[in-house]
Amino acid sequence: MPADDVHLALARDFLAKTPLIDGHNDMPYVIWADKAAQGDVARWDAARLHAETDTDIPRLKAGQVATQVFTAFIPTLTPEPTKARLAVIDVMLQLEQLYPTVFHPVLRPDDIAKARDAGRIGLFKAVEGLVGVESLSAIRLFHAMGIRLITLCHNETLPFVDSATDHPGPAPLSAFGAEIVTEMERLGLLIDLAHVSPAAQHAVMDAAKGPVLISHANARALCPHPRNAPDDVMTRIADGGGIIMATFVPAFLNAACYAALKPVMDGMGKLPIGVGAEVYKAAKTRAFAEFKRSGVDYLCDHLDYMKNLVGAGAIGIGSDFYGGPNPPGLEDAGCFPAVFAALMRRGWTSGDLEKLAGGNFERVWRAVWRG
Repeated sequence: MPADDVHLALARDFLAKTPLIDGHNDMPYVIWADKAAQGDVARWDAARLHAETDTDIPRLKAGQVATQVFTAFIPTLTPEPTKARLAVIDVMLQLEQLYPTVFHPVLRPDDIAKARDAGRIGLFKAVEGLVGVESLSAIRLFHAMGIRLITLCHNETLPFVDSATDHPGPAPLSAFGAEIVTEMERLGLLIDLAHVSPAAQHAVMDAAKGPVLISHANARALCPHPRNAPDDVMTRIADGGGIIMATFVPAFLNAACYAALKPVMDGMGKLPIGVGAEVYKAAKTRAFAEFKRSGVDYLCDHLDYMKNLVGAGAIGIGSDFYGGPNPPGLEDAGCFPAVFAALMRRGWTSGDLEKLAGGNFERVWRAVWRG
């Protein structure tokens, strides 16, 4: 058996025994935004292979995902954001209800093991970006709906927190923003600093009493996209008991790819108003020529860097599959065994891989959990 096949077989065996938790996936938004399905999960049919996107039940199974963090994401500028958000949360509830033999709701840390023991994929619900939130009642309602992680903002600065890809507001974190942090900790919600500016990340950590995480970002030292995490942020998160979860987004992996995409980005590193999504996707496809190696190799470079900086106990994986296009080798949710095979080839120990796969995420969740 060729060496690569040996490592892939070892990785599959490892993931058959070790829970893999992917910290970020936007499939519910993809279903909600689909012109034919319009949020109807039965019509979209998650049980079939979807060649037009990157995540469905067959590929989650092929990727040996034990628990998937699905996000109720909506773009910041969406009209009637509260209505839209509820519709995306409903997509997650439909997935649980329509596929009870596939998905197991994950509402408390013990549910990770219960899902695995039942032979099902844990469905962990999250909210990405608090656009439209004007009171703490929204945070409490999200919690009551089964949300267990909240990303404070997306690509735009909100009145109470600065985004990494937008101009700053009057303060990195307002008084109301600090109240949100306090209420999230009271409820036992995971605080996600992905998309948050470095100054606001530090401000949140000033306000928080427990660990926080970044669900999907890479090392800014290797790729200077503003969404990636600076060393001082990663170090402080790790020192506080939190984790940083490496992501598959092409412009966050490869500095040359990011540079090639800059002509269709604004100065803050995001898609500007007026540039259509299809134009952006076409530019991404052209930028993939800058991937001189597999996307898996670039991802492993970031994971190596992060492990060397903060230790194996402070990292995880958050793919951010969102419908593509994705880097070569990281095309869809079936790719996780290849990632772990590559790390095995780089000499990562089983103990370090267990922490990366899901042990670190579960540890942080248990640290903030309020039962």
